[in-house]
Amino acid sequence: MPVRLETDTIGMLLTDVSRLLRGAFDRRISASGLGLTPGEARALIQVAATEGIKQADIAIRMGIEPMTLSTYLDRLEGLGLVERVPDPCDRRAKNVVVTATADPLLLNIRKEVRGLMDQVTAGLDADGREALRLSLKGLRENLHQLDRCGFTDKKSIAE
Repeated sequence: MPVRLETDTIGMLLTDVSRLLRGAFDRRISASGLGLTPGEARALIQVAATEGIKQADIAIRMGIEPMTLSTYLDRLEGLGLVERVPDPCDRRAKNVVVTATADPLLLNIRKEVRGLMDQVTAGLDADGREALRLSLKGLRENLHQLDRCGFTDKKSIAE
């Protein structure tokens, strides 16, 4: 009999929720009439959240190839929503910042994301949402620590 893995482990649930959330975000942004693709919206969100970091670092945070990010940024820059500015510490690198023109669009994106998250977290009260948020922050920090130290634990990450 073939080995069967559990589907309700924390790792499997996080993977499923992440995939489903991304799909829901993509559909919501596509239907919103904001004039951005879901990828462009995600890039703009990252630039706004990490104001002034290098393009390469944004690509890493988004989990995409630098060329893909560059395409998104070219379009956002063409719309006047972001600017590439010289990195003060590395003259070869460019940092990305949002412009004031992006503010109304970012507010609309935030409205769409909040609406989506209200649907996603339906059934959780304020305390439950906060507990989930804090738990996810803890998991994120643990994963950042693994990235910095290297993964050496023999336990399955899906557990």
